[in-house]
Amino acid sequence: MSDLHIGRASEADLAAVLAFWRTAAEGTSISDDLAGVERLHGRDPDALLLARLDGELVGTVIAGFDGWRCHLYRLAVHPGHRRRGIGSALLAAAEERFAALGGRRADAMVLDRNEGAHGAWDAAGYHPEDHWTRWVKPLTG
Repeated sequence: MSDLHIGRASEADLAAVLAFWRTAAEGTSISDDLAGVERLHGRDPDALLLARLDGELVGTVIAGFDGWRCHLYRLAVHPGHRRRGIGSALLAAAEERFAALGGRRADAMVLDRNEGAHGAWDAAGYHPEDHWTRWVKPLTG
């Protein structure tokens, strides 16, 4: 592969990341807006990892650590660059971050309907847990 570089997002990258997710990511959430990613970046500027191939944004992952658990969100690779190891490289970088922070287990938010991603997560050693259901409540304020 050409010059693949994985590194943290800068504040200047955040609007481009949102545009990228509209092309490369499945689904949206209430925090998928500029204010949401700015809060993430302000709280933990190392959590949002970007993959760039020859300078072009081709992948993302959010590797969030709350001091207790390691959470993965928004693993996304541009459709024109999939199946080239970019997702695997992003996951490896996220897992290295978690290990350096003392994390012991990572979990990932993966849409049930995103069956195309299930094989990639399985190949990376992740599996769904049948005994958990995610319960959510939007907070308004």
